[in-house]
Amino acid sequence: MEVVKPFEGLVVLDMATTQAAAPVGQFLADYGADVLLVEPPGGRPLRGDPGFPYWSRGKRSVELDLHQPDQLAELHALAAGADVVIQTFRPGVAERLRVDHATLSAGNPRLVHLSVTGFAPAGPYADAPGYELVVQAKVGALAQATGMVHRPGPAFISAPYCSASAAHLATHGVLAALIERERSGLGQHVQISMAQALAAHDTWNGMAIQMAKRYPDAFVAAPPVDEDGVPIGGIFFRLLTAVSADGAWLQFSQTADRLFQAFMRALELDWMFDDPEWRTLPNFETSAQRRAFWDLLLQRVQGKTRDEWMKVFDEHPDVWAEVFRHGTDVFEHPQFVHDGSVTTVDDPVHGPIRQFVPLVRIDGERPPLTAPAPALGQHAGELAGAAAPAANPAAASGTGDAVERGRLPLEGLVVLEFATQYAAPYGATLLTDLGARVIKVEEQSGDQIRVMSELPDVGSAKVTQGKESIALDLRSEDGLRIVHDLVRRADVVLQGFRAGVAERRSIDAETLRRINPDLVYVSAPAYGTSGPCAHRPAYAPTIGAACGLAARNVGFLFEQDFTSDLDAVKAASMQLRAANMGAAHADGFASLGVGTALLLGIYTRERGLGAHRFDTSMLLTTAHTMADGLLAYDGRPDVPTVDEGLHGLSALYRLYEAAEGWVVLAAPAEKEWPVLCRALAPHYDVAADPRFATAEARRRHDAELAEVLGGVFRTRPASTWEEELLAQGVGCVRVTEETPFTYLLSDEFGRASGFVVEAEHPIYGEHLRVAPYLHLSRSRTQALGGCLNGQHTDAILTELGYDDDRIKDLHDRNVVT
Repeated sequence: MEVVKPFEGLVVLDMATTQAAAPVGQFLADYGADVLLVEPPGGRPLRGDPGFPYWSRGKRSVELDLHQPDQLAELHALAAGADVVIQTFRPGVAERLRVDHATLSAGNPRLVHLSVTGFAPAGPYADAPGYELVVQAKVGALAQATGMVHRPGPAFISAPYCSASAAHLATHGVLAALIERERSGLGQHVQISMAQALAAHDTWNGMAIQMAKRYPDAFVAAPPVDEDGVPIGGIFFRLLTAVSADGAWLQFSQTADRLFQAFMRALELDWMFDDPEWRTLPNFETSAQRRAFWDLLLQRVQGKTRDEWMKVFDEHPDVWAEVFRHGTDVFEHPQFVHDGSVTTVDDPVHGPIRQFVPLVRIDGERPPLTAPAPALGQHAGELAGAAAPAANPAAASGTGDAVERGRLPLEGLVVLEFATQYAAPYGATLLTDLGARVIKVEEQSGDQIRVMSELPDVGSAKVTQGKESIALDLRSEDGLRIVHDLVRRADVVLQGFRAGVAERRSIDAETLRRINPDLVYVSAPAYGTSGPCAHRPAYAPTIGAACGLAARNVGFLFEQDFTSDLDAVKAASMQLRAANMGAAHADGFASLGVGTALLLGIYTRERGLGAHRFDTSMLLTTAHTMADGLLAYDGRPDVPTVDEGLHGLSALYRLYEAAEGWVVLAAPAEKEWPVLCRALAPHYDVAADPRFATAEARRRHDAELAEVLGGVFRTRPASTWEEELLAQGVGCVRVTEETPFTYLLSDEFGRASGFVVEAEHPIYGEHLRVAPYLHLSRSRTQALGGCLNGQHTDAILTELGYDDDRIKDLHDRNVVT
């Protein structure tokens, strides 16, 4: 069967220099685009990154010095024949180099131009270096990671929370612009920022924070642990992190009552449900009872080896835990083995490189990967092949509704959503900001996420933004008939259930595509549509553990033996939990991957390549996020590892305590050293110290350099250092002490950066929500509020042709709500 290549024939100029955009070109190349790396003399900085062979597979390379007029002219000639340009320059740099959108699109109005920046181009930190560490520090991610380390203050995060999120959203922007171009014939400028991208991981905290301020009597503020370090909420025990008898860390996810009851039976503790002393489990009033229960759970888990627990999971399908995997052990996950998710690409320099396959299957197939990453300038003699784009009559005349400025890029598209909680549904929510009509088909009791907060629908306010909800009994003939009526009018169906559920409910791809052959069908379950784990319950912590998310942040824990010390197990479990479920998590990454799959499906159909079935999973999307740290090949650059105190990777890329508060310093590039020296000269003449005279000397004396810089930073407040060093171009900012979703919603930062807007909720009225992530130069976006379960049932039924009597009958028979 020939694999569909949605981007075949497209020419992409990839000038990305950071992980926040490199995966965009990778995605386009994986599915058929001709992606040309435009590299400066000596190559892009990413060539020194261990992930370069992965991000650059299937691309070509040309070396151009944009400061030379003849080579700049060569780039302009390439842009005249390109479809997409990708760049990560700081605001103003592209204009100075004459590679900005206005310049490049003047000769090619069909050009889609992507810009990814660290912060908002016009916000208070627009000129700050867009390092992952700088962005994380400023938006509050490091402050939320305090539980990862047993010392006061923020903790360094190794996982690329902001970059990986931005890369997905940047892909969304390119796809949305290409979809719109199919209708208008015109390209446009797409802008996204790493700082705002992190907000995709906020499931409901932003709304809960606002409602807690508005209704203080409705919420009881409580920390996650008490003053003795004992967890307070029952959710901690449902999401237990524990170690087996042979030292394997396990992450359980028994959130639903039936799953927790099955877990207690497997531990032979189900008698506790009938014991008056424990009848409220897993919620307890006293610290002593919580501690005793925690001890008991940990001891029971530690009573079996990893292999013995695997047998328990086979015998009890409702009991499940993932092993905390690290390194290339992630490749050996049984679901990846079953799905063929890991492949080998032969690289002429490094030899065989094991890596993950493309993110999305099309009709059960993924495009084969045959071309490795290119050598620098390898394709300089092949550039004449890029042809200028064909003229579009509508674009040339500037007439017609399709070319009208300010249209929503997905206007007119109808998406049906069959999914619960956050990972899959928020992927569809992202499309509502772009104009898609998303109809959420819910059980009559409503999606469980609606009751995840003390106030009704606070938990669902974000994930239902812009949607319509119809609540019905899918198991009834009449309910299923309504669904099939909706399918006839839909363009896309999204389903996120465990394997077999869609088939049992007659909403599987085969059934629905018989009703509507033009339907794009996207499956986005946790593990996959078949295989050893496809039927397993999964939540963000289990998927994160399986994909090495925690190991990326606190990998040193896996080198220690905790089997003989229960207190050490408790302390380490708290670190792992914080490392696995911090400011970013598998739910958030998966939702962005779902958005990518949905837009890929829409673009494929809009381009005239037919309607197809698209499959992705929460597991593979999260693994892709960690993939650059998993590659193993000859000549691989050393992967920097964080110290056990979680300060950072080196003296020039780490946290420092100041006289008041903390700062981060991000100046790892050789060209940044003299800038830093000049900025610090009034306080310490670091340039005169022979220990740090060269890059090699600084590497040898890294600990001493950190000690010197630590002494300097302790002399003044963090805010003073930020003001002084940022003004001189040094990547140094005060670590924000608020959590991300408090800070992103604040006037000081969120509003000034354009990251928040006002929306209307049917219960709570006006409130703040995260603004659309994509900023488009020609198309508009929208920012709507959430909806209630069944809020639009009657209106949708009327639209389908049901009269009042028939709708009343359906309500009377409890078919709809």
